[in-house]
Amino acid sequence: MIDKGGIIEQTNLAFDFIQKLHLEVSYLIKEVEAMLSEEEESFNIGKPSGYGISTRSSTGLETNNVSLWVMRRFAVCFIPEAQTKIAGGQSVTELHDELRILYLRFVLNGKNVTEPAVYSGVLRDIKTGPRGQKVKKFESFMGHFEYVNDRLFENPEDINYEDGTLSIKGELAKVNLYDVNNSEAIKTKIVEPSLALYRENVGD
Repeated sequence: MIDKGGIIEQTNLAFDFIQKLHLEVSYLIKEVEAMLSEEEESFNIGKPSGYGISTRSSTGLETNNVSLWVMRRFAVCFIPEAQTKIAGGQSVTELHDELRILYLRFVLNGKNVTEPAVYSGVLRDIKTGPRGQKVKKFESFMGHFEYVNDRLFENPEDINYEDGTLSIKGELAKVNLYDVNNSEAIKTKIVEPSLALYRENVGD
């Protein structure tokens, strides 16, 4: 016989845990944002569609879409103040040859994911492909990243990806999310390594 009370309790605990996890991630993002804003580049958080994360979501009832109801992966980016502007509550970062983006990606669950992780580093050499010629700002690519996730981030330490919409290179370092549990860890495990990658070979 099904223990209805037990199932209800487990359901509530599951929702409570996921909500707390997402809340803790939001605090982490805001702390990274605050630290980066104090750097010499004065980084601003990217706002592709307002002040929020970029994720692939779905409310479709098709079987292959139901798994997208729960946010398992999402990302934010950071751009030097001099290279972006805010218009209508959104950031506008024009594409150019020297553009570098600090990128922070969270993977909480998924195939072959044994532990929630944060990937952080730099995206560079961002160019439009034949299908992306109308794209004029980096923020327009953030959603596309989610649709080509498996291919784009197949080798995050050495990203070299190209499709009909864009080509992009970069380097992201991985750290397990639960190892980033205080401000010092955020600084040493995410912010400082990301800045080192960002500043590497700048101006050469």
